[in-house]
This record gives sequence, structure tokens and C-alpha cells, in this order.
Amino acid sequence: MSDLIHYRLDDGLALIGLDRAPVNALDQSMRAAISEACERAAADSRVQAIILYGVHGLFSAGADITELGTDISLAEPDLPSTLVRLTEIHKPLVAAIGQLALGGGLELALACGYRIAEPGTRIGLSEIHLGLLPGAGGTQRLPRLIGAESALNLILSGEQIGAERARILGILDRIASGADQLLDEARAYAYELISCSAPARPAEVWPEPAEGLPDDFITRYRAEHESRWKSRLAPRLVVSALESACLLPLEEGLARELALFKQAEASRQSKALRHVFFAEREAACIPGIESDLPLRKIEKVAVIGAGTMGGGIAMSFASAGIPVVLLELSGAALDHGLMQIRKNYEASVKRRTLTAQQLEQRMELLFGTLDYGDLSDADLVIEAVVEKMEIKQQVFRSLDEVCKPGVILATNTSSLDVDAIAAAVSRPQDVIGLHFFSPANVMRLLEVVRGCATAPEVVATTMKIAKRIGKLPVLSGVCFGFIGNRMLEPYAREAHRLVLEGATPTQVDGVLTGLDLNMGVFSMLDLAGIDVSFLIRDSNRTATAHDDSYCRLGDELYAMGRYGQKSGRGFYLYEGRNRQEDGEVVALSERLAADLNVSRRSISDQEIHDRCLFMLINEGIQLLDEGIALRASDIDLVWINGYGFPAHLGGPMHYAEHLGLDKILSGIQHHRRALGEYGEIWFRPASLLERLVAAGRNRIERL
Repeated sequence: MSDLIHYRLDDGLALIGLDRAPVNALDQSMRAAISEACERAAADSRVQAIILYGVHGLFSAGADITELGTDISLAEPDLPSTLVRLTEIHKPLVAAIGQLALGGGLELALACGYRIAEPGTRIGLSEIHLGLLPGAGGTQRLPRLIGAESALNLILSGEQIGAERARILGILDRIASGADQLLDEARAYAYELISCSAPARPAEVWPEPAEGLPDDFITRYRAEHESRWKSRLAPRLVVSALESACLLPLEEGLARELALFKQAEASRQSKALRHVFFAEREAACIPGIESDLPLRKIEKVAVIGAGTMGGGIAMSFASAGIPVVLLELSGAALDHGLMQIRKNYEASVKRRTLTAQQLEQRMELLFGTLDYGDLSDADLVIEAVVEKMEIKQQVFRSLDEVCKPGVILATNTSSLDVDAIAAAVSRPQDVIGLHFFSPANVMRLLEVVRGCATAPEVVATTMKIAKRIGKLPVLSGVCFGFIGNRMLEPYAREAHRLVLEGATPTQVDGVLTGLDLNMGVFSMLDLAGIDVSFLIRDSNRTATAHDDSYCRLGDELYAMGRYGQKSGRGFYLYEGRNRQEDGEVVALSERLAADLNVSRRSISDQEIHDRCLFMLINEGIQLLDEGIALRASDIDLVWINGYGFPAHLGGPMHYAEHLGLDKILSGIQHHRRALGEYGEIWFRPASLLERLVAAGRNRIERL
């Protein structure tokens, strides 16, 4: 018997324990071990029922992601055929589910005739997040258990649901009284099944999964969701698989599901999403910082500034159960900030994602003050005041006077020099940048900016606390704009310049959203605030002093008070959130082009794509070469989670590898020649890009 399985016979029951640390991933060796153990139990006349469980509590988090896309993925014993064989065993199989049953782990449980789980269990078919669909019976067995509509919604959401909801849906038969009692109660359940001569598998609850649904349900479902799926393949394959469950016998449906799974697994989108999956895990690995490094305790947090950003940051910590002191300069500003936090929580109560009791518990963790002295016992202080160096430095000088030794002093700056801010205090080793993205209580990305003097344990502590509050931390070095906003500058620069040359904001944004970005450049700038982008740009004028013609359009809109959505006018006109093209912006572009001697012409969509995306990618490669970003995949995470770059393209660096680095370099060189003086100034290939192409490499990494 494999050492991946604990097998024991206990008074008529075969107890088969899965023991592959850390999450009982169903790789080839585990599949073989499960198959061998179940066959042994099936052949043993002393065994009347079989229980599958996790030796260390956790049932199974699903497939081994490293096998996907390789020959091992469906090598014998493959998971689909292994689970089919389990359904053929003529003895009751009980899945005793602890902690997690995700993806293939839930499919394993569905292949068992009966399921019991501990109260804290989370289950789901999360393959959609990897550009896949369940490939081992999930799209066929689940609808026969809970109906086609419920199964479709669960699979397409990739949601992890709790035990009680799973029981109500019909996925679970029982919930144990506690985690420690799970195996004992599973055994009692098995004895009940034996005593009443229960069949190995109960009759299907939904033998006709589409029963009660309109005949055109699948057709209408596709039509209603097409626009939301954009160009994503996996949701469409899921619907096709569910349609098969409604139309075909189980055996034929399983064959159809497997064919669709193979199509998804081989797709570029799934490869990109698997790249993102591994990138998130690698982002936590920081060279030179060992996993056993002692961390600083974070038991109380202070936030300076109760505006939109400061309030969102405070909510992030309060929602994680961490007490927060919120400091403002005036009582009116403080009251307004606390009121806005309450309103945000109340909106969650209305959406039923939060209870009224949880709202009050979180508000009780927030303490407002006008006195810096109330920050003296904080373990982490985050400054979220206006984006001006002199103001931030003054705040840090005040913190230096009142805060205790060992406190972590963080700035939420989106672009300013963290080292210059650290120079304002006597303890620069305790200073770090924590760049939250707005709205801070919603956005997942957190750029952790390490200064030249930042202590290793400060970096490690902030990376850990970021995860505790549900953020995805990505480490950056110090430069203007860090990773995300520095790359945004050339991306937005080309968008602005293209409008001067003859494109319209609608055309530029249409090319980018056509690539499945959440927003185009101009709609994003309108949402963030043209005044905000102006102030960031204005603080870095020295970098563009030789040619700032491209940003004249944004500067003019700022001078006109057209700040975007909040003022009703920006690059677009707004009625609420509905936007429309504004002829005044087009006329302004024509006038500025004449003033600047910029020739106007018809611009192709391909040119818009190449100029915006190639310069975005080029800047990312330069960041990697400078050591601002640790790895190309970190850059991908920043742009996926902070700027809406489509995850199914893998982020801009992964997308660059798909396009071909030689093509990108050639495109940059072409526009350098074609755009005259402007091209000579701005279209300069990153040295690393040139070196990679010269070496015949198509993977973005340092050389």
C-alpha cells in the first residue's frame, strides 16, 4: 500500500485516509494510491462500506496544477476513469469532507454515493479561474445532484460555498457536529447505510437536470452572459458541458466533458491563467528574506487621513478584526470619514454580504482622533494624506516624535520617493511604502515599496499583514510611480498622443477594451480623476521637460475644471456613470495639434494597440532590468489586479511573450523611425529587450 494512503479495516468499514501534504493534491501517484486502496476494499468480503477522508483533516484541494498541460495530466490512472471506477464499486462510499473539497477534490466526493462534512468546510468547482472546466465528472454529476441551473451558476462562479449552503443545495447529505467528530460521525453514517441495506449509490435526485427549466434555457443563458464573458473561452465550454448533461446519457456526457476539458487545457487562455496562479505564489518569495525571519507584531493600526483612501484602508484592517485609530486634522473631516465608512458597510448589509451585527463589530474597532498622541501605541501607521512631498514629510516628522520604537511607518504614496520620505525621520529602517489602490477596501493589489534602508523584517511583516487583510502584496523598489504607475505613464502618453494625431478617445479605449481590458485609458483617467493624474504628472515634470507635448490635452482639461466622472466632464461627458463622446474634446485636440505642429491623420486600430501596449511592455522590461521589479510575473500581477489587464492574457509581460519579443522590438523600432522627432525621443527600446532578442530568447527575465 502506498505511503500516500492510510488504510485500515475497522469492524466492516474500510477507512481510506488521504495523506499527501499539504492539500492532498490528486496527482498521478495519489490517483493510483486511491484507486489501489478502493479496489482492495471492493475485493475484501469483510468490507461492507468505504470511507474516504483526509488524514490531517483536509479532504482535497483538487488537481496538482503543475501537471496541467503536460502528458502526466491525463496519464493512467487518470482522474476521470478513476472516478468512474469508484462509482461502479458495489459498496457504499462515504466522503468525509474536512476543510476543503475543491475542483477535483469535490469531483472525488461526487463520485462517492454519500457525503458528510465538518461545519467549516468550503467546497467548490474552481476550475474556471484557471481557464478550465471540471474534467472528471463535475459538469455531469453535479447537475444530476442539484439541477442544471444551480450547477451552472456554481461552476461558472468558481465560488467556494460553506457546508450549510452545500447541504441546502443537496451536495452534502449531512454536516458533522464538529471537525473533531467528523470521522466518528462518518463511521456512524456508514453503519446506518449498512443497517438499512442502502444502495452503493442512491438514485439520482435530478435524472433530468433541466427539468422545470424552459426549453431554450441554455440558449437564453448564453445570450444573457455573452457580453460579460468577453473573449473568455472557459465559460462557453462550461455551458456546452452542462448542455450535454441535459441532453446526453451520463456516459456520453462524461466523454463530451473530457473532450471540452482537453480543449480548455490546451488553450492559450488557460496557460495564461495558470501562469497567474503560480505568479501569485511566487510573489511571496523575496530573495534574502528567509521564511523563519522573526516578524514584528501588528495588533493595532493607525491611519492618517479619513478621506476616500484613508477610510478604505481603515476598513481593510477593521474587516480583518484589527483595531484602527483614524486621525484627521478637523472634527468635521473625521466625522465625515467615519460616516462614509459606515455607509460603505451599510451597503454591504443591503447586499447581504455582511450582517448588521458584523457592521457594528467592525465600527467598534474604529477609533477617531484629532491628536497625534493617540498613535503612540500603534504597531503600524499608514499615512494617506495629499500627494505632496512636503506634507508627507511633515506628517512623518510628527510620527517620529510620538510613535513608539519598532513601529512600522508606512506611506500610501502612489508615486513619490519613499526614500525622501524616510529621510524625514530618525528611523528610516522602519519606513516602507504601502501603495493601496482605490477603493482600498475593495482592490486586491498592494504595492509594497522597499526603501534603501527598509529593514528585512519590516518587508516581511508588511507582506504577511497584507495577506491577513485579503490583499495581494507585490514588492517594488523605489522609483517614480513604482511598478504600476510608472508603466501607466508611457501607456497613457501614447493614448494622449494618438488623440492629438487624429484618433478619438472612444477609438483608443475601444481598441483596449476590445482586448478585454476592464477599461480604456481615458475612461480610467476619468474614473480616477484628471486632477489626480495632473498632480502626479506635475510632480514629475523634470522627467518630461524635453517634450511634454503629449500631455497638453490632459493639462488643458485640468485647467478647464474637467476632472472626469466626479465633475461630469473629462475626456467624456457623463450622466451618472453613462458616458458619451464629447465633440469639445475632439475640437480641443485639433486645436492643440495645430499649436504643436502635430500632423493629423487616420489612425488604425493596430497602431493604437502597438503603440500603447508595446510602450507599456517596454517600460515593464526596463523596470525588471533596473531591479525595481523582482520578476516579470510580479509586473503581471500588478497590472491584472491594479489596472484591469485581462488575467486570461496573463498580464502584459506574459502577453508580450505570446506576441513575441522580436515583434515588439521591431514595432518599437518602426515607430521610432516613423514618428520623427517624437519617435526619437520616446520610442527607445529597453536594453534588456534588445539583449533578449539578440540572444534569441522569448522569456522575459534578467540576463
